[in-house]
Amino acid sequence: MKRSHLYSQLLSRVNEPRRFIQVLAGPRQVGKTTLSRQVMEASGLPAHYASADEPTLRDQAWLEQQWDLARLKARNHPEGALLVIDEIQKAARWPEVVKLLWDADTHDATPLKVVLLGSSPLLIQSGLTESLAGRFETIPVPHWSFAEMQEAFGWDLEKYLLFGAYPGAAPLADDPDRWRQYINDSLIETTLSRDILLLTRVDKPALLRRMFQLACAYSGQILAYQKMLGQLVDAGNTVTLAHYLQLLEGAGMVAGLQKFSGNQIRQRASSPKLQVLNTALMTAQSGRSPDAWRTDSDAWGRLIESAVGAHLVNTAIGTGISVTYWREQNKEVDFVLQRGDSLVAIEVKSGGRKQTFSGIAAFDKAHHPTSKLLVGGQGIPIVEFLQAPASHWLGTPI
Repeated sequence: MKRSHLYSQLLSRVNEPRRFIQVLAGPRQVGKTTLSRQVMEASGLPAHYASADEPTLRDQAWLEQQWDLARLKARNHPEGALLVIDEIQKAARWPEVVKLLWDADTHDATPLKVVLLGSSPLLIQSGLTESLAGRFETIPVPHWSFAEMQEAFGWDLEKYLLFGAYPGAAPLADDPDRWRQYINDSLIETTLSRDILLLTRVDKPALLRRMFQLACAYSGQILAYQKMLGQLVDAGNTVTLAHYLQLLEGAGMVAGLQKFSGNQIRQRASSPKLQVLNTALMTAQSGRSPDAWRTDSDAWGRLIESAVGAHLVNTAIGTGISVTYWREQNKEVDFVLQRGDSLVAIEVKSGGRKQTFSGIAAFDKAHHPTSKLLVGGQGIPIVEFLQAPASHWLGTPI
């Protein structure tokens, strides 16, 4: 299956006459490689694909060799050629090497178009802004949406909530134990060990893993860093925890949503609302069976709210939309969307028991949102809400 909007976007850029460095950044197993191969085939250009996804980092010579192979194709074709490098962040000193090779092609008028794929968006963005400013465009590739899983696999809402949105794991959903092992071993462990620990300095790897487990267990809940310190052995300090949560978000696993206050300084200092970016991470880590999730109304409610939050965060990537929460005393707004002057307050009616009361009225009085939405219950059906991106609810579809 093609992720149609991403496929069309990448193919149109590949078909432009100008040279470019196009970057596809997103978590593991969301279809970046498949997407690039589909575009390679459809473009009609001679193309060369290589992957740096090895246990040990690829060196500069390897990257230069791949580039030279593509250059030969480009020089022998009137419209140039296409080079695709997968897992680029694992090639040693890749930003500097790519800049050097790209600038040499510019000087020699070599008609080579380049697509770089990376499964650690945080590291990719850091490398791009440091060395390749003005030479690249980015297409974010987030987790699959409910609509995509529904179209590709015929999933209903319940299956989407329980098994998340990894297309590679979808065929295993009828065998929950095997599915859980796949998610834990092939996705979670691989992302932690090869996309974070191998490429980033982490002084306490065990703490990073426990931080991930904690974020999955408390997804949908606001948890102060001081409370996290009490639950994590050898946790160090709040700065370390905030940094590790940022690394996990950069790998597309979990996020810490900040509190909306209208004051950016206060917002950054707030307690985060923990949020999985794919509900598969939440259910696979829990050890619960599908029936145990279904029959526990509180757990099911947290799963629904987590699915809504993941959907908002994933569809807001690259749009300039911020996704936050709001809370004052015992009144809470589950999610707040903002872009420019547009502000939307969202309450999720999930059926689970909450310790806080709806804060929509109080938020309305304090911040005057453009609109106030109820999702679930007597509001917008969950299925309908998950069919539309975050921009839709701001009245500014992209």
